[in-house]
Amino acid sequence: MKLIIHGGFFSESSTNPETKAAKQKALERIVKDSYEFLKSHSAVETVVYAVSLLEDDELFNAGTGSQIQSDGKIRMSAAIMNGDTQKMSGVINIEEVKNPVQVAQILMQYDDRVLGGSGATSFARVHGFPAFSTEIPQRRVEYEAKRKANGIGTVGCVALDSNNKIAAATSTGGKGFEIPGRISDSATVAGNYANAFCGVSLTGVGEDIVSNATAAKIVTRVSDGFSLQEAFSKTFSELKPYDGFAGAIAIDSHGNMWHQDSHPSMVFASFDGENFEVFD
Repeated sequence: MKLIIHGGFFSESSTNPETKAAKQKALERIVKDSYEFLKSHSAVETVVYAVSLLEDDELFNAGTGSQIQSDGKIRMSAAIMNGDTQKMSGVINIEEVKNPVQVAQILMQYDDRVLGGSGATSFARVHGFPAFSTEIPQRRVEYEAKRKANGIGTVGCVALDSNNKIAAATSTGGKGFEIPGRISDSATVAGNYANAFCGVSLTGVGEDIVSNATAAKIVTRVSDGFSLQEAFSKTFSELKPYDGFAGAIAIDSHGNMWHQDSHPSMVFASFDGENFEVFD
């Protein structure tokens, strides 16, 4: 069993040692808690669990703590993908929901598995998700000052369970100040993808990630015989012509884990029951 999570990007020049230490501590708590959950649950259940914990932590830009768009509203996106069944479900630009990834989980049961905007929000209400403001004071200050803080944020998890099944989940609160209706990569196969061979979750600039079809490329290359490291190297090299901004985490069916970013620094942590790693 293996587990790796990410909490988006941040620039060392726009954060401080206290914030960095807080994120390291939060990621350690979440990855180890989620690994305990993985011991008795499937990969799909675990990635939802882990991403929900990340959504609940104000340090990260997903769920509570999401960025505010240019019209003053928060709209979030999230997706999960079951590598065993090859089913993906997601919500795009959902509003006032505490845990968008949990709405995506329920959508997995439906034929129409990706919903956007008011349709996604209405679906959440019908299925028992009450209205919940994910705005925190810091985000309002940033919005009013028309600036961003702590860089580019998304959260994600990839898990390999005891039955060797893989799943990936990704959630984002957006990049901040975007045009309402903008679609991020998080609820697309460019930002969140898994099959029987590999699972990948992305963070970074959604437009760059979509242009490169990053997650789908990595998974496809692993499926075609590339090692995980080779698949990352080839795919990230294809971001260079336009200086694409991306970070990714992954696990393959052999239990290999890998992470890489094109610009410093992606916030991540991994745990396999014995070995723990966190960004430095």
